[in-house]
Amino acid sequence: MISRVRGMLREVRDLQVLIDVGGISYEVFMPSSLVRLLPERLSPGGEVELVTFHYQQLEVGRGIPVLIGFFNEVEREFFTRFISVAGVGPRAALKALTQPLAVIAQAIDEGDLSLLRSLPGIGEQRAKEIVAKLQGKVGKYALIQAKDALPEPSEAGAGALEDEAVAILVQLEYKKTEAKEMVRAALQRSPKIKTSEELLNEVYRQQRLAPA
Repeated sequence: MISRVRGMLREVRDLQVLIDVGGISYEVFMPSSLVRLLPERLSPGGEVELVTFHYQQLEVGRGIPVLIGFFNEVEREFFTRFISVAGVGPRAALKALTQPLAVIAQAIDEGDLSLLRSLPGIGEQRAKEIVAKLQGKVGKYALIQAKDALPEPSEAGAGALEDEAVAILVQLEYKKTEAKEMVRAALQRSPKIKTSEELLNEVYRQQRLAPA
């Protein structure tokens, strides 16, 4: 299982890149919304590091290994949730994710079928299925403002849970004082929250409902 690739960016193609790792070039597919961000993600030496989703594409008589690349763990996590919808496989998701992932996550949470239908290969029925499966579960991805990945959700006591959620929001470029206020307000509204993922979803819902 290949979970991460780091090397020189040799070529950018439609929905894929070639990365040279020690003289071996890996073909890595990427959603176009992430391909557009490649120039700002390169190191000064032209290197790039991608977190990868590795699967076997089955064809008659053989399986072809395929890598799909992301800049961090949270993008890969969103992708795995997106393909959990019946009928949305890795290749279909790869082509569909033309908008920033945070924008798509927000559309899912708000039930914005118009935006979801605008994604390549996602029609009316599929958009409804995506909302039915994922609405209320992807709010944290709409909070993403930075390159850093979110830590894995974990069970914790109230104090540890608050600290973990604040740390995540600071990674996403919120000020620490602002993050603490957002988290404490969310816990006051929903004191039975058990995981950081639930807490971040509650923070997102409150941010969405706040007056502009």
